Amino acid sequence: MIHQIDTTDNIVAFRALAEVTNEDFLSVVIPAVEHLVKQTNEINFLLVLDTDNDAQSFSSGAWLQEALLGLKHLGKWNRAAIISDSEEIISFTNGFSYVVPGEFHGFKKENFNKALNWVEGNINIS
Repeated sequence: MIHQIDTTDNIVAFRALAEVTNEDFLSVVIPAVEHLVKQTNEINFLLVLDTDNDAQSFSSGAWLQEALLGLKHLGKWNRAAIISDSEEIISFTNGFSYVVPGEFHGFKKENFNKALNWVEGNINIS
């Protein structure tokens, strides 16, 4: 399940709980991202993975939907942060910057505020 987090108007932010499905992406994530692109012409995205086993909590369909979403707006990505205590997910997120335009960073859960400030454009990460 995914819930949208209230944030500033220049980003979309979500918290994933338990298992994430295609329906979560179709009903929650995609409409919010589409709205953001219409408003700002770019994607600033934050996703907090609050699941027992982050890497295994996403069904393959949800990951596919997320990938398709990224391809649809390939040139619109600006900043994306994935927050998880899984080193695998953080490494995967950090590597995404090499294949998709925009900046992608993984953060530990303890660095939520830093991640949010970065996605909002308030700080730079070196």
